[in-house]
Amino acid sequence: MKELSRSKTIGLIAFLVVVWGISWPIYKIALAYTPPLLFAGMRTLIGGLLLACLYIPKWKQIRWKANWPVYLLSSVFNVILFYALQTIGLLYMPSGLFSVIVYLQPVLVGILAWIWLGEAMNALKILGLLIGFLGVAAVSAGGLSGHVAILGIVLALITSLAWSIGTVYVKKVSHRVDSIWLVAFQCMLGGIVLTTLGSSTEQWSAITWNTPYLVGLIFGAVFGIAASWVVYFTLVHSGDASKVASYTFLVPLISVISGTLFLHEPFSVYLLLGLVLIAISIYMVNRKAKPGLPQGKANRKNIVTTQ
Repeated sequence: MKELSRSKTIGLIAFLVVVWGISWPIYKIALAYTPPLLFAGMRTLIGGLLLACLYIPKWKQIRWKANWPVYLLSSVFNVILFYALQTIGLLYMPSGLFSVIVYLQPVLVGILAWIWLGEAMNALKILGLLIGFLGVAAVSAGGLSGHVAILGIVLALITSLAWSIGTVYVKKVSHRVDSIWLVAFQCMLGGIVLTTLGSSTEQWSAITWNTPYLVGLIFGAVFGIAASWVVYFTLVHSGDASKVASYTFLVPLISVISGTLFLHEPFSVYLLLGLVLIAISIYMVNRKAKPGLPQGKANRKNIVTTQ
């Protein structure tokens, strides 16, 4: 793919980070008018269908018979567990705080990549992991002051773990599948499962088809799923994957700021401290390997985070 200009690269990264950041409070608002599983299922299913329609000219790259296990496992971790736990968890705590904990994901990815993929674990990464855990501890300390349920923190941590496992798994099998079709199928399969679960445990009549709900649904499907994935893979294929990883620490910051401005969610000293520590941690864990490293380690230095 043709290399992107610097200005276009910056613009696409800014778009991606902003979309991911503001999605948390937008979903938080929409959840006041819809059951969580039905909301998660509908937006991922619609988003996956949109992405599939966009890439239908490349249908030969699907190779369903050979790749269906990959599509299935990816949908379990990156959609079914991630979006279901995320959507339910937002009911128990402020969207900004929830996103901060979920974005511990790059730190967990560093541990899983070391164990599963045999990636190098150096002193800088270890220090980054420790700082990351301190950041989560700071955020949790502030969150336990009365406006957050313990269940919310637990769901946020499990959400982060599921996303981490899914990310490392996709990295491991990325050579086997087309990345766009992988995203499309994981969203469609996951969306079907979530919508089915929601239909059996929740009531469609509980959905209030008003403006806040429709905005959340349409934003999630069009921007949160389809558009963001197209932008993400445009950056990856142009050689900017490491930049995407290094800038994801801005997502919870944008989420917290937007949640504070529009939802009047609390912004404490503990939360600010946690944001700073987690940002430092993610930066340190995702730093590029230095030129002097052996070729095998240099080729496997980064795991890129995705939403």
